[in-house]
Amino acid sequence: MIEINGVAKAFGGVKALRNVNLQIKAGEIHALLGENGAGKSTLMKILSGALERDNGTIHIDGEPVHYKTTQGAREKGIGMIYQEFSLVPALTVAENIFLHQLKKKTLINYKQLQQDAAKIIHDIGFNLDVRKPVYQLSVAQQQVVEIAKALTADVKVLILDEPSAVLGPAEIVHLFATLRKLRDRGVALIYISHHLEELFELCDRVTILKDGRSGETFNIAGTSRDQLVAAMLGRSLNTMFPDRNHITHPENALNYQFDNISLFQKTPVNFNLKAGEILGIGGLVGSGRTELLRTIFGADSQSKKSVIAGSEKLTLKNPKISILEGFGMVPEDRKKHGGLLSLSIRENISLANLHQIANKFGFIDAGRERSVVNELVNRLQIKLGSVNDPLSSLSGGNQQKVILAKWLNINANVLLIDEPTRGVDVGARAEIYQIIHELASEGLAIIMVSSDWEELMGLSDRILVMREGQITIDLPRKDFEEETLIRYAIGAHQTNA
Repeated sequence: MIEINGVAKAFGGVKALRNVNLQIKAGEIHALLGENGAGKSTLMKILSGALERDNGTIHIDGEPVHYKTTQGAREKGIGMIYQEFSLVPALTVAENIFLHQLKKKTLINYKQLQQDAAKIIHDIGFNLDVRKPVYQLSVAQQQVVEIAKALTADVKVLILDEPSAVLGPAEIVHLFATLRKLRDRGVALIYISHHLEELFELCDRVTILKDGRSGETFNIAGTSRDQLVAAMLGRSLNTMFPDRNHITHPENALNYQFDNISLFQKTPVNFNLKAGEILGIGGLVGSGRTELLRTIFGADSQSKKSVIAGSEKLTLKNPKISILEGFGMVPEDRKKHGGLLSLSIRENISLANLHQIANKFGFIDAGRERSVVNELVNRLQIKLGSVNDPLSSLSGGNQQKVILAKWLNINANVLLIDEPTRGVDVGARAEIYQIIHELASEGLAIIMVSSDWEELMGLSDRILVMREGQITIDLPRKDFEEETLIRYAIGAHQTNA
């Protein structure tokens, strides 16, 4: 279906792609795997018409093509679902789905438009009110609209860039079923994901991209996860997680006690945390994991909440007070709540502790700020051009490191981390795991929410499993088993199921 030969692309002096070759068959789901910056998104933007290539050829169905716009790509049967949504918030679901097909002087039959939109949504296994404006939808529902929009044309090739990042387990099942139906209809699907388990469940073949070059292509059947990681990173999967099997906490380590935290109007939950401990929080989407962190941090207020550090009672009424008490929070959505994308990397790191870099008149001391920021950039090995570049210029993994640096800048005692590696490639994940491990080893108390059971088991000293706003079990590291965690997450521990 697609043959890419010798494709190259440079941005100024930076070579994003160097002589990339790739073949995609009709009726297959072909994964692209590589670290952030490997060139995956650039290659897909060229294929979808959003960027022009500098060199090389692209053939579709044996025919050479050189379109210069996304409209030109759509006319050749290529659709793309970007990681960043391209929806109009004020328009309805139905209007967004068919927006790119409407002509300037078209009279719209809204009843027919809504019926057609509802049928597409239903056919891909979802249920949405197509009359709703998009701004009223959850992020997961907006992803469904993006998929439906791509399927309105006669698609030969569908490119999906991290489509599952915002979906829950049940929604991912529907998504995969839809993609398999498209594959069976002869559509060629290109699937970009950092989640190896998805590739093994869904894809037929996978091609590695590294440093802008195409590497080896594997058949998923008969290939191990370790082979893929070694091909991508040059090291084994076993080196992903630091060794926390022999961690000891000092006798005089500060203990934290969290009591009377009520979620979803259920019985309040209580738990403790030690300095130097990584406490993992697991559970299904909607179990109350994020709400627990937000309540502790004061982003969601709760009058009866009790937080005790050693023998001192803390009053964490809002984030400002929590920060002054040494609490930091890395939120689930780093682009919406974690960092200010248009501000510089320097400003993002400094923002939570301006007192540290201010002179006696209250103005920022540029030299002092530069020194503090550079120290944290070096400590976390943040890959950047300049600290004055906007946060948006960094890869997902490096953005996450900047947000971690912001909280290290306040000398936090407790760090709340929600989905530490969401949207982060495998190589950057290993770096973030090492940073979290080192911070805990230095005495920082860490509560970490993750949807990835392997991540929780690899990094945590204890795991609390949540279900419907309740803690169903508190497991020490020696008892970690994925089956046990899942049973407590879905409530199967209460029956013989």
